Amino acid sequence: MRTPLLSASLLAMALTTPFAQAHQAGDIILRAGAITVAPQEQSSAIWVGALNSDVAGTKASLNSDTQLGLNFAYMLTNHVGIELLAATPFSHDVGVKGMPGAFAGLNGQLGELKQLPPTLSLLYYPMDSGSAFQPYAGAGINYTWFFDDKLTSEAQNKGFSGLDMQDSWGLAAQLGMDYLLGDKLMLNGQVRYIDIDTSGSTSFGGQKVKVEVEVDPWVYMVGLGYTF
Repeated sequence: MRTPLLSASLLAMALTTPFAQAHQAGDIILRAGAITVAPQEQSSAIWVGALNSDVAGTKASLNSDTQLGLNFAYMLTNHVGIELLAATPFSHDVGVKGMPGAFAGLNGQLGELKQLPPTLSLLYYPMDSGSAFQPYAGAGINYTWFFDDKLTSEAQNKGFSGLDMQDSWGLAAQLGMDYLLGDKLMLNGQVRYIDIDTSGSTSFGGQKVKVEVEVDPWVYMVGLGYTF
């Protein structure tokens, strides 16, 4: 009698346990977690107005930062979705490297800035909606807004004044995955590459100083998602 009883118990569990269906048309998915922007910056040589020329071997630098990341996604079909990336503002230190001779004292941290990189992407999910594991790939467009640019007090004491970074439009690509923990909750991991090009300018001794920077960061996020 144990076999029929066991079979009946399993059948009852199957009927009462909800079956997870992932990413169906009309779903709204909210993801939140830790997101890191890691610049892979390449800059032009720094142009110094006092010399009226670029200074060979010089460059600008930006450090990484981690904030709270948010994704808002809407499933257009069972396999295609549209997503907006948002985050709390990222803060980056701006540095100067390679200044020679009489200008060597200008090397070091120049200032700091904040930025927001909202990114709108179209996502493709290749797996069937019955799969708990949902990898995806996406591509889209990014707008990076730089704000609250300011010099350090040390840079001001060296003779710098003012700092301005130009906003940027660029393309973005990403790979990610969701793993369902239930009907609504999921683990999420994602990595993006964002094309961010900007120019920065300041003034030293009343003369303009400027540089072109390809920031082009890798962006990593790990967190949780919830389907509405």
